Amino acid sequence: MQHAHARRIIQSYPHARPCPHSMHAAPLIDELERRLAAESSLFRAQLLREDIGRLRRLDALARSSLDAEGYRRAARRLGWTASDARTHELGQALERLLDAVRAAQGEDGEAEVREAWSELTRLRLQTLVGCLSTPVPRPGD
Repeated sequence: MQHAHARRIIQSYPHARPCPHSMHAAPLIDELERRLAAESSLFRAQLLREDIGRLRRLDALARSSLDAEGYRRAARRLGWTASDARTHELGQALERLLDAVRAAQGEDGEAEVREAWSELTRLRLQTLVGCLSTPVPRPGD
C-alpha cells in the first residue's frame, strides 16, 4: 500500500523528468543486489529486497526534476518504517540519505550515500529492535 502511495506521489508531479547526468544510488543498489544473491536467510533476503525497492524508488525521485521540497516530501513516504508510521523518528539520518542520494555524483557522492545508508540502517535496526524488545532496566537504574 505504501508503495502505491509513493508511486502516486511520483506520478503527481508531471514535470518530473529523469536527470541523466547523475548516478545517485545505483552503486549501493548493485551492492545490495549482490548481497541478496548470496543470502541464505529468507528473512534477510526479504529485508534486502524491500531495501532495494526503497532505494530504486528513491533513486527515481532523485533523478526527477522535482524541486527540493517535493523530492523530500515524496522520499519520506517510501516505506522506511512499517506504513511510515515511525519514519519521523529517523529524522536527520533519513534526511542525510535523501540529500546524499540527490546530490550524488562520482566517487565522493557514492561514499556519502554509503555512509548515510549505514547510519540510517543502524538507526532503523535500533528503532525496530527497540519496539520489539521488552524494556530492561539499566544497571544504574
